[in-house]
Amino acid sequence: MTQESQPIGPLVLRSSLHETIWGGRHLAEVAGKALPEGALVGESWETAVESVVSNAPYTGLTLGEMTARLGEALIGTRARAVFGDRFPLLAKFLDAHQWLSVQVHPDDAYAAAHEHGKLGKTETWYILHAEPGAQIVYGLAREASRDEVRAAIAQNRLEGLLHMAEVTAGDVIFVPAGTVHAIGGGIVLYELQEYSDVTYRLYDYGRLQANGQPRELHVDASLEVMRYGPATPGVRPVVSPVALAAGWQGRVLVGSRYFVLEELTGAGALAAETLPTSCQILTVLGGSCMLRARDAEYALTLGDTVVLPAALGAYSLDGTEARVLRAYVPDEDDALLRHWRQAQDHAVE
Repeated sequence: MTQESQPIGPLVLRSSLHETIWGGRHLAEVAGKALPEGALVGESWETAVESVVSNAPYTGLTLGEMTARLGEALIGTRARAVFGDRFPLLAKFLDAHQWLSVQVHPDDAYAAAHEHGKLGKTETWYILHAEPGAQIVYGLAREASRDEVRAAIAQNRLEGLLHMAEVTAGDVIFVPAGTVHAIGGGIVLYELQEYSDVTYRLYDYGRLQANGQPRELHVDASLEVMRYGPATPGVRPVVSPVALAAGWQGRVLVGSRYFVLEELTGAGALAAETLPTSCQILTVLGGSCMLRARDAEYALTLGDTVVLPAALGAYSLDGTEARVLRAYVPDEDDALLRHWRQAQDHAVE
């Protein structure tokens, strides 16, 4: 990685849309995406390394190219210590018109040893829309053995071992590596994850593809990394809102060593800053806001995502009924991370 000496400004990114067999059309109204006519779009990748920067002076370069060019000045010292020389976090919108397959992700150690040095994947979901009765899979319903799970998959009856939970808009689900999970039909969500493409498909309900063949499963790898105990609560309590400035409040949605995800809501001016430890990812979920940094202005509306380099420093948001997600890689003693963990401890007392 190289470093550039000139001042570094925000990177406004163009998201990339991905058609899937389970996708729908909800990302137009929920995330402001311009969908191709007739396309079933399952995912909008906001911070893919292939995402293109749309503002000067880096117009046309990709986030991956910017990461190689700017190094720690972009990603931050803590992000580099945790994730190495790569952009640390992948943010997405997902529209699940149908059930996704049941999956599990390895942790960093297993992925490094068995997936050519890749990262594992811990992720979180913020439910933006859910049809009545919409469900997710989160872990197992009870303790089960490896042989029992393998037999249930072979006989297309794993549903009997899965823990199903209804979700509604506003729910936050934290999915650590090793957790069996699936997103059900009728759900639109924002996902934040370690930047990894390692996914093991454990089960697909016995469904067949158009060619009459089942989808490929990764049963052996899944059984190596999954957790076999009953699920802990998937839907996590959110930290109560805290006033940030006149007209603004913030709340922590989730925290881990990999990321903190915070929701900011309000109107008027909010002064903020990045720290040298981590870049920040801002995504607009509602209203609009003007981002000001380094004597430049950036108008952001529904579905827009911008990366603020760690070396940026001071910036401000001037919102109009704005609802903005902010994510970053925290230090071990990060105040918001501590605050969220304390809330989880109190929830189980």
